[in-house]
Amino acid sequence: MQKATEHRFHAFGNDADGIDLPTKFNDPFDYTPHPLCMKAADEVRRYIRSHEEWRDELAAGKMFGVLIVRRQCDAKHNGRQRTDDDRPAAEGEIGFLAAFSGNLAGTNDHDFFVPPVYNMLRPNDFFRQEEAAISAINRRIAELENAPQLAEAVRRRVETEASANEAVARFRREMQSAKALRDERRRTTDDPVSLEALLNESRRQKAEYHKLKLYRRELIDAADREIGRMNGEIEALKSERRRRSEALQIRLFRNFEMLDARGRKRDLYDIFASATQRIPPAGAGECAAPKLLQYAYIRHMRPVAMAEFWYGASPKGEIRRDGCFYPACNGKCRPILGHMLQGLDVERHDMPTIPEPEIVYEDQWLAVIDKPAGMLSTAGKIGMQSVEEWARQRFADASRAAAVHRLDMATSGLMVIAKDLDTYRNLQEQFRKRTVNKRYVALLDGETARDEGRIELPLRADILDRPRQTADPVHGKSAVTEYRVRERRGGTTLVELRPHTGRTHQLRVHAAHEQGLNAPIVGDALYGTASARLCLHAEYIAFDHPHTGERVSFERRAEFR
Repeated sequence: MQKATEHRFHAFGNDADGIDLPTKFNDPFDYTPHPLCMKAADEVRRYIRSHEEWRDELAAGKMFGVLIVRRQCDAKHNGRQRTDDDRPAAEGEIGFLAAFSGNLAGTNDHDFFVPPVYNMLRPNDFFRQEEAAISAINRRIAELENAPQLAEAVRRRVETEASANEAVARFRREMQSAKALRDERRRTTDDPVSLEALLNESRRQKAEYHKLKLYRRELIDAADREIGRMNGEIEALKSERRRRSEALQIRLFRNFEMLDARGRKRDLYDIFASATQRIPPAGAGECAAPKLLQYAYIRHMRPVAMAEFWYGASPKGEIRRDGCFYPACNGKCRPILGHMLQGLDVERHDMPTIPEPEIVYEDQWLAVIDKPAGMLSTAGKIGMQSVEEWARQRFADASRAAAVHRLDMATSGLMVIAKDLDTYRNLQEQFRKRTVNKRYVALLDGETARDEGRIELPLRADILDRPRQTADPVHGKSAVTEYRVRERRGGTTLVELRPHTGRTHQLRVHAAHEQGLNAPIVGDALYGTASARLCLHAEYIAFDHPHTGERVSFERRAEFR
């Protein structure tokens, strides 16, 4: 690869000879990296490895992106005069742009990489100034929360409540003793005067007890008011912090003005107004993909192909593998790229032709089918038939046929269909009680350290990149899988997987995660590397027949090559 002709645009020169350019821009959320993207990624990796000062930071992991571009002839430049930064590269030349997500070495702008869409880290930028003011509020809050006076007030309040409670409890014990004596005297006298005196004594003690409880409440309230006065400033500061933080985020989002291929601008606040989350998440607009497209549009370069890849270790809980390419994230980038790709001829994936499920067993109450890979279990939003919809058409006497459980769209294998509500409820209860036995087979891209074992790795949804799941021992739901190696094939491993729970993507995450098998399933585009298909198959299921009570089992094997 020849030397870059300028510090942001990196020309391929003769290295691009003989490599056909794509006719359409790839879908950033579903793609196979173009050969030029792979060349560009190699160049980026060489560059960052040459910066020893970044080694420790990048070892912890970061997402990088490359955008293949062609310089364009444009005399008008949309009304903007050509700048020195535009001139060096030859018109029509093929090269690439590179970017990183977030910041690197404390800054978001390095010469080799495209600049941020909006540089909030400039010393005099409103963001830095307001961030400094909010930091000062945080420090004042910390000072007040850790002040000795507040700690002393809290201590006094605890002591006051304990002392007052003891006084009330002691008086109550005295009242009970006095009442016992009065009751004894009432049993031994019928003198009206004496009985009246006993009654008056009871009334007096009750009144004193009531006053004592009121006094206890006054003491505690006074201690609470003292603490409240100290906490008042803290709460006021927290309220100010919240108000200023929200205002800062809105102002920041307004400054991220994203271009599309036609030159139209929309800020992040406007873009996300129609998205599911409504408010842009933190870090929106700072991922590699939006940076790359923004720079290309500004510099009048035609985007040709894009890819993002991971460098370094996997983040805690997530599954990212060094050197692997990944789709753009859904939570931050999908709404943004939905705007930025307008005007580009983007590759659209035709719906694949999926064969019908094969019926393995059927009776008047249920059916067991072999679902093909690529078919949804239940109706979705992508305009293709699901197993449930197929079943309601296939079984004429079961217009309300329902899938008792689900398989991922990319997973093939055995599924149970209930033809009526009673059957569905019975089978659902068996799944809930975990009396249904299931076994999967998977081909792993790598070799496992052990021949068998048990994985216990709690999972939760990655809220910013659904449907990805992440391992989370604190907030995740219990997920348990047993495994056994069937065959080692020199680089790949065929394993049996027996899930004891049914979490979303459980087997895929447990296979790929370093605390699991540390080898993703072949063809897993989310947690490993995409290929023709996901090599995961539900090959066995056993359950109690809801109407006969018989234990039934079914098996359908798959061959992975």
